[in-house]
Amino acid sequence: MGDYLVKALAYNSQVRAYAVKTTDTVGEAQRRHYTWPTASAALGRSMTAGVMMGAMLKGEQKLTIKIEGRGPIGVILVDSNAKGEVRGYVTNPQTHFDLNQHGKLDVARAVGTDGTLSVVKDIGMRDQFNGQVPIVSGELGEDFTYYFVTSEQVPSSVGVGVLVNPDNTILAAGGFIIQLLPGTDDKTITAIEQRLQTIEPISKLIQKGLSPEEILEEVLGKENVKFLETMPVEFKCQCSEERIANAIISLGQEEIQSMIEEDGQAEAQCHFCNETYRFDKKQLEEMKEQAI
Repeated sequence: MGDYLVKALAYNSQVRAYAVKTTDTVGEAQRRHYTWPTASAALGRSMTAGVMMGAMLKGEQKLTIKIEGRGPIGVILVDSNAKGEVRGYVTNPQTHFDLNQHGKLDVARAVGTDGTLSVVKDIGMRDQFNGQVPIVSGELGEDFTYYFVTSEQVPSSVGVGVLVNPDNTILAAGGFIIQLLPGTDDKTITAIEQRLQTIEPISKLIQKGLSPEEILEEVLGKENVKFLETMPVEFKCQCSEERIANAIISLGQEEIQSMIEEDGQAEAQCHFCNETYRFDKKQLEEMKEQAI
């Protein structure tokens, strides 16, 4: 089955929960950007959190996540929306280190811990929502947890994991977000805290092949979860030849004329999906006519 996300309520609607399988989605990002294992884990964790955060939006709303930890991987950028579509890239995709002391990919070393995690939500209004928090661990799950608690004042637990095959392809990826709604009683909070302390790491649950529904049942207890809906998830970029052409047209006639004279063509590459668009001299001349 392809990647998908599930939304749920738990403990008599005191808790909101999301879980997602992103193996194919992260795999597509790995293939497009040729990421090495540590970079794949960092980008995959960020995209997994991002697609769940996008699922919290409505309609045409969308968000952008920017992670700048000042580590060797550089900036991580992720876009997602309310439709289960997500895209992302890292500045230095060929970043990889030996496993850390826990035998896991050293994401914190790649990301860095001296920087910020910021979220910009385009909710269809004149003012966008902007939230920014310092990076607290670089492992990213903890950083997104800190973001929700600090910036959105929503007590949350975020688990994200990516497993990489020896040939650099993605073995499995996914995650969950658990959020306490206003008025959650102490008994429920204690029960969830205890379960979170005793369950296996999210990467282990993913490796075992648990579905998003089974992940939430493992985290919250099967008897406590009420599933609401599922939605497909995919890597999808909004770039197109038309959009790139419009961007070139917006440069103006003088700039386009320079392209014609110097190179006789133009080439542009999308950062998010690595797709390359080429325009020949005839196309550039047509664009020049449309430019102001």
